[in-house]
Amino acid sequence: MSTETADIKEVVKQKYGEAALRVKAGGSSCCGATASTGCCDPITTNLYDASQAGQIPEEALLASLGCGNPTALAQLKPGETVLDLGSGGGIDVLLSARRVGPTGKAYGLDMTDEMLALANENKRKAGIENVEFLKGEIENIPLPDNSVDVIISNCVINLSADKSKVLREAFRVLKPGGRFAVSDVVTRGEMLPQIRQSVLAWVGCIAGALEENDYRAKLAAAGFEQIDIEPTRVYRTEDALEFLSGQQIPVNLDPAEIDGKFFSGFIRAVKPAASCCAPTCCG
Repeated sequence: MSTETADIKEVVKQKYGEAALRVKAGGSSCCGATASTGCCDPITTNLYDASQAGQIPEEALLASLGCGNPTALAQLKPGETVLDLGSGGGIDVLLSARRVGPTGKAYGLDMTDEMLALANENKRKAGIENVEFLKGEIENIPLPDNSVDVIISNCVINLSADKSKVLREAFRVLKPGGRFAVSDVVTRGEMLPQIRQSVLAWVGCIAGALEENDYRAKLAAAGFEQIDIEPTRVYRTEDALEFLSGQQIPVNLDPAEIDGKFFSGFIRAVKPAASCCAPTCCG
């Protein structure tokens, strides 16, 4: 692991640990929030409707640091096994567990002890049994090959400094024919260097975002097919300026350089179906 990768991972772990503690103390959390800046509203707010919010403990909703709603967009079926990469307080895992039902299973993977503790408490409050939270990193998923039907994630893959490894790991644990269905922040065209270089912005789901064509290329290189990126929220100049100022990034930027340059998107892809039915290729 490079020094840069380790530094990014430690900053992410610290910030998301602090977010979990804020929720436990009765506050709220959102993407890139700090004690002084609060929420970056254009990215994280109004992602879950009232019917979904009513299915989970309030703390799970307050701890949401996402940029989308993969559970609303992923076509989950009863009996399926779902894995949420970077599951945080557990909101998407708990919603997925209800979708796949008692014959299915929902895993959440997170590297932050505070978030795992919060997620397990939310699981207890929700009374949902078909859920398991795992400690680990999304670059090294602690599950066997061909063991998952659907991988979801909510604004987490962009936080990794080795996205190619994340996507290879996702491909490995998916069953043949399995689906990759994640929400993430994506950029269009080249991003300003001062944004890319800010670790605070990386934690805030912006600086680590892949350019959309690069995202497609990395998914294809990992072996995925049927790749599609659907914008769900395109951020305009006023959204970008609000976010960047909250992250203590100078806002004396040319609006033309940021308007529409990044968006929350729903990324879909499929692991090719197996051509045999040996145990190693038919999960």
